[in-house]
Amino acid sequence: MSAETTPATADAVTLYDVDNPAPVIEPPRKRTKKTPKSTRTNFEMYGWLFMRLSGIVLVVLVLGHLLIQLVLDGGVSKVGFAFVAGRWASPFWQVWDLTMLWLAMLHGANGLRTVINDYAQRDRTRFWLKMLLYTATVFTVLLGTLVIFTFDPNIR
Repeated sequence: MSAETTPATADAVTLYDVDNPAPVIEPPRKRTKKTPKSTRTNFEMYGWLFMRLSGIVLVVLVLGHLLIQLVLDGGVSKVGFAFVAGRWASPFWQVWDLTMLWLAMLHGANGLRTVINDYAQRDRTRFWLKMLLYTATVFTVLLGTLVIFTFDPNIR
């Protein structure tokens, strides 16, 4: 044993060699000929890229939102129905909030879709969890979009 190797690394050095290679770890679900063609695309790469880009945009949108709403406009005590009505009278704030809603929902849904794919063992469980996720996402995005664009400040 040389001066550079410790007993722990000496075991690791002798444990694997050319005649005794390290075991190969199989992926959790290998692709076969029965794998649907929809899973053979670059969708996961695009999903990964979307998460990075939407995360950067969301940081700007959310921090800008918090800075403007809580610091520059007088804090939480001024946020109320009239405050929202005044904000959403401007198309700029409607687009700002709409972009934040859409990106946050799609970013969160994509992250949860990845978690479901990683941890749901059975195909049926994975399918129903993702259908529930997609339904909740579409419902929230549509309802939020409807509220932003049909908001009536004259409701009594």
